[in-house]
Amino acid sequence: MKIRKIDHVGIIVNDLPAAKAFFLEFGLEMLGEGKVEGEWVKRMERIIGLQDVKEETAIWRLSDSDANLEIVMLRTPDGDTNIELVKFNAPTNEIGIRHPLANTLGIQHIAFGVEDIEALVTKLTKKGAELIGEISNYENAYKLCYVRGPEGIILELAEEIK
Repeated sequence: MKIRKIDHVGIIVNDLPAAKAFFLEFGLEMLGEGKVEGEWVKRMERIIGLQDVKEETAIWRLSDSDANLEIVMLRTPDGDTNIELVKFNAPTNEIGIRHPLANTLGIQHIAFGVEDIEALVTKLTKKGAELIGEISNYENAYKLCYVRGPEGIILELAEEIK
């Protein structure tokens, strides 16, 4: 028995088109988008422990009929990491979008190794992302920063200094 890899990271969003556009602008690639309908919705309810699920995500283009579940699946250019974007239409989340601090318990950000961190931050902030703090040099090994995108999603960017 062994763990082979992290298959994907799932991110729940309210504004699926904005989140999708953010990650595409960031440089991820579309694997596909589509809808999950019928028996698979009932299976998802049993897997995730919610009832009366209606989801929008992006994964594979199926049909344009009224689906309970839509999925958007993205990946890094090297093909090693996938991001799944999901929008639940029901049940509703009463808490809403939160903007956690760096020391908030739980999963808080996704880290990416990047090239030309300054140009990437400029590109993303022009599209509405927020640089949290500043780009910092860590022991002449990495340039690091946090960027907040739509829905409060935080990305850590790390550029190796050569």
